[in-house]
Amino acid sequence: LASANRGARAIAMAGGATTVLTDDGMTRAPLLRMPNAKAATDVKRWVEDPANFELLRGAFNSTTRFGKLKSVAATTAGHNVYVRFVCFTGDAMGMNMITKGVHAALERMKGGRFPHAELLALSGNMCTDKKPAAINWVDGRGKSVTVECRIPADVVRHVLKTSADKLVDLNVRKNLIGSAMAGSVGGFNAHASNLVTAVFLATGQDPAQNVESSQCITLLEHDTAPGKEGGVIASVTMPSIEVGTVGGGTSLPAQAACLEMLGVRGAHRERPGANAEQLAR
Repeated sequence: LASANRGARAIAMAGGATTVLTDDGMTRAPLLRMPNAKAATDVKRWVEDPANFELLRGAFNSTTRFGKLKSVAATTAGHNVYVRFVCFTGDAMGMNMITKGVHAALERMKGGRFPHAELLALSGNMCTDKKPAAINWVDGRGKSVTVECRIPADVVRHVLKTSADKLVDLNVRKNLIGSAMAGSVGGFNAHASNLVTAVFLATGQDPAQNVESSQCITLLEHDTAPGKEGGVIASVTMPSIEVGTVGGGTSLPAQAACLEMLGVRGAHRERPGANAEQLAR
């Protein structure tokens, strides 16, 4: 708690941070079993043919007012096919919404082209939900966010009690090299999971999704702009933040009050998805 407060104070004294939403798409990857490897490859090619996307999108979008299918890709392993759907889910985190839409899309696909496809699971673990996975780290899941802050030299000295040289060097040796030596996936940070879990509990999110939502890389570099010498440019990039402002625990009294305080409670009236985007940022 003390280190989080110190960091928040440094950011506030630096004039705040800039946040950017770089992508937005919840995923679900059902598992299909085909009669043989050739049939599995046929599914992959069909799914990834742009001419067939409209068929899948029409079926998916028919199940929801706010959900929109954005893209579909498939991966094969033997005669197993993992079809990864990426969808916009408005202000909801969206797992129930996307699961319903994916089921409808699969039924349309199976009935029209692949009647021998056997649906083994609506989640084949390539989504990937509540488990560390490189696919989330590389391709993202939920909201992908980058935050940047320029911390002046006097704030580095008097609030963080260190120097730019020491901060930058330690970040490389600990958060980057140390995490790489450990074989970490998305763990290139000091303790992002502590902060993510605190926010999740306070705002009614699914705490189990802290696993992928706290994937984060922290970068620190010297500020070389004229007059900024001795300062630090700090950033965090988090590609798989899974949050919503409707559904789940967001309606609980304490959690709803926190969302209200942040100005993001419920669904955005004018632009669906805007409240969940703001919460992620």
